[in-house]
Amino acid sequence: MTEVLLIFKDIILPVFILLVIGYILYVKFTLDIATLSKLNIYFVVPGFIFVKLYTATFEWYLFVQILLFFVLLVVALFFIAAGLAILMKFKDGKQLTFTNSVLFFNSGNYGVPVNDLAFKSDPFAMSVQVIVLTLQNIFLFSYGIFSLRAQREGKWRAALGYFKMPVLYAMLAGVLCNTLNLAIPDPILVSATYISNAMVALALITLGAQVARLKFNIRLKAVYISAILRLIGSPIIAYFLIQLFQLDGILAKALFIASAMPTSVNSAVIAEEYNSYPDLAAQTVLFSTIVSMFTVTATVYLAQILF
Repeated sequence: MTEVLLIFKDIILPVFILLVIGYILYVKFTLDIATLSKLNIYFVVPGFIFVKLYTATFEWYLFVQILLFFVLLVVALFFIAAGLAILMKFKDGKQLTFTNSVLFFNSGNYGVPVNDLAFKSDPFAMSVQVIVLTLQNIFLFSYGIFSLRAQREGKWRAALGYFKMPVLYAMLAGVLCNTLNLAIPDPILVSATYISNAMVALALITLGAQVARLKFNIRLKAVYISAILRLIGSPIIAYFLIQLFQLDGILAKALFIASAMPTSVNSAVIAEEYNSYPDLAAQTVLFSTIVSMFTVTATVYLAQILF
């Protein structure tokens, strides 16, 4: 019990302190959520991904392992969530929003700080998290937006919209510069590093501000089912995948913890943008984020025992 409390104090509590600060700032000053979101999506997250991938030391087989793990995790969650949505007789947009709330997890402004604190800024562990973050962002801003836009605009226009996202180009640039061992001029690298260093604080402040404008409705059964799948079901699936691939050490721990993050705020953002049951999406984000204080603490503890 003492160890669990230490994990909560040293890893989870710092995350929620910044989240609460964002909450208070929103309440006091009514921060512009759209501007904060754009700063994250178009500025801070791409800068963070570029710097981390450029400075990371990892082999291609590691990327392939994480990619396979991620794809299988998402596919398993998709079939479970979609099956439950059918059983609950959700139709079209509601089924899609429910499924997305399970598939898209907060690997950036929640997962990165947890990884940084859990592994004491270990560069290899952060490299694993950055790859997961990159894959999750690509998935969110490709399938996530495509699936919603396709209902209104058609599949072709929805597909073209993906190539406007800077995260894709930041990832490609970081990997290419790293692989080719290209030297980046100091003024550019220093500026990019400053952007990268701002990611954790700005992301958590944004998350707190986004949570502040949400209101919870206790009558939405779908919210509870989604949270159970996201916070408990996902780590269970991740555990079996880790055993399947015979992973161990920091890689196994980092992937196990990464799989337990709450529903991504961006899933609610895109649901609101495309008017696809935004209340359900927002409720799921709020509930899963709050409950994750306890489930992520437990997951970090289990990661130390299991791997």
